[in-house]
Amino acid sequence: MSVPIDAKNSTMHHSAITDAERERLLAPDVVSGSEILLRSLLLEGVECVFGYPGGAVLYIYDAMCDNPNFRHFLARHEQGAIHAADGYARTTGNVGVCMATSGPGATNLVTGIATANMDSVPLVVITGNVATGLIGTDAFQEADIVGITLPVTKHSYFVRDVKDVARTVREAFHIASTGRKGPVLIDIPKDVSAAMTKFEWPEEISIRGYHPDPRVDTDQVDALLEAIARSKKPVIISGAGVAHSGASEEMVKFVEAVQAPVATTLLGLGGFPSANPLWMGMPGMHGTYTANTAIQEADLLISIGARFDDRVTMKLDGFAPRAEIAHIDIDRAEIGKNVPTDYPVVGDIKAVLEYANTKVKRADSEDWVAEIADRKRNHPLTYKDSEEVLKPQWVIEMLNRTTGGRAIVTTDVGQHQMWVAQYYRFDKPMHFVSSGGLGTMGYGFPSAIGAQLGNPDTLVVSINGDGGMQMCSQELAVCSINKIPVKIAIINNQVLGMVRQWQELIYNGRYSHIDLSGSPDFVKLAEAYGVKGLRATNKAEAEQVWQEALETDGPVLVEFVVPSEESVYPMVAQGKTLEQMLLGDDD
Repeated sequence: MSVPIDAKNSTMHHSAITDAERERLLAPDVVSGSEILLRSLLLEGVECVFGYPGGAVLYIYDAMCDNPNFRHFLARHEQGAIHAADGYARTTGNVGVCMATSGPGATNLVTGIATANMDSVPLVVITGNVATGLIGTDAFQEADIVGITLPVTKHSYFVRDVKDVARTVREAFHIASTGRKGPVLIDIPKDVSAAMTKFEWPEEISIRGYHPDPRVDTDQVDALLEAIARSKKPVIISGAGVAHSGASEEMVKFVEAVQAPVATTLLGLGGFPSANPLWMGMPGMHGTYTANTAIQEADLLISIGARFDDRVTMKLDGFAPRAEIAHIDIDRAEIGKNVPTDYPVVGDIKAVLEYANTKVKRADSEDWVAEIADRKRNHPLTYKDSEEVLKPQWVIEMLNRTTGGRAIVTTDVGQHQMWVAQYYRFDKPMHFVSSGGLGTMGYGFPSAIGAQLGNPDTLVVSINGDGGMQMCSQELAVCSINKIPVKIAIINNQVLGMVRQWQELIYNGRYSHIDLSGSPDFVKLAEAYGVKGLRATNKAEAEQVWQEALETDGPVLVEFVVPSEESVYPMVAQGKTLEQMLLGDDD
């Protein structure tokens, strides 16, 4: 008989508003749709909004003049605004909010919406549109943003009546932050934002067709626990869902009870601490030797909050060939989607693990754990260091050492992203921020701005390549003007590094359009925005300028000049199985 166990309350935390302020916001005044929108966001506990004004949202921006408690940060590009909201959401557990005008303003948000959707990030994205009477006429700056983003949102709203604004905001936040989290779009025509009505805040909402079930099917969990007790070579893959659920402590307790080695996915880094002796590193295309070989030899593979992405599994019909597969996930649609599953468990991970920890038994894994420990010692990540040039792997190790591994680290996408995953050590959830599923260049630096605003007392380090940094460098103005103290590291190899690596290994060294040698002088670029800029070309300079950056109040950009020919290893080429790793110079 299955006994339902209720999931715990959401891990979200909101900025507190005083009782007097709440009473003022709730007053049933006759106000504009724009005022209703801003009041609603404040009542939802929104701390800050990132946006860029334009014609269709001018009533909304005008209403900000009458709301001194409403914090808005003016990005220099709409994509910067949504990536900042995304970084804020990933590192706080709150819903991130961004805003843009109609047409090009809205379409410039699409990449950020898709990024958040792939990585299950809770966002509320507010766009203006032309007046309702002009919809469908190809009016100036008109775009069907609801239609355009339909495949990459969790839900979308087109608000036709000012009386629906407050309810729509309430529903959007609920949908974004419950179940499998994700982005929700609210499109508001200009005449709706101008229209007047009495403000009525719906304290309770009921959404037809949306009822995420927080209960856990204990029969499913019991079946998995029996499989664990029989297992001799269990392996756990820990994904981003562990942090999304606020289940890191329960995860550690579960792993230590089971005595199973753990691989953390790219977005799962920190959800299970790297300092734990059972941690093996990241699995997949650029995963560690220990993690990949363990998966291939496991007799029971348990995915917890990870969706068996192709960069983890590689060749599917050769993935974990000896293992029974267990999958714990809040999204029923993910279970069995890529990998046939023997032990499905649908539910909130925190609730699942809390129940499992009341009765879990240790696997028969003593010999297996000892073998994995030997592999970690005998097959560590390696690179050929140099005293003549800066190796990027050494730079990441230096950043880790000098920050004590305590910083929130955001990355862009490419080789530096993989080196951070390999060589930086994360022991806390929500301290690693990166675009995983979509692989969005230009994401890293703006996301650090949001992370810093959401965590003002924590050091935030943004690690970027010279390619991705040029897709978002204009956001330096936001850091400079608002004195946001992000420390920006650019790993400058003067080339599109990951593309170069693939062209070298897979396309027979036929290098096509990867040269970034015409990039700007990043130090001068930083200084042009009023941000301190520093550069290092060797180890001594790197230690010195990075220490200067850490001791400087306010934002600092540090350029680390590294060789262009360095590659990320291990690497599993597409079409190969996990044990068919290229290990670099030792192959």
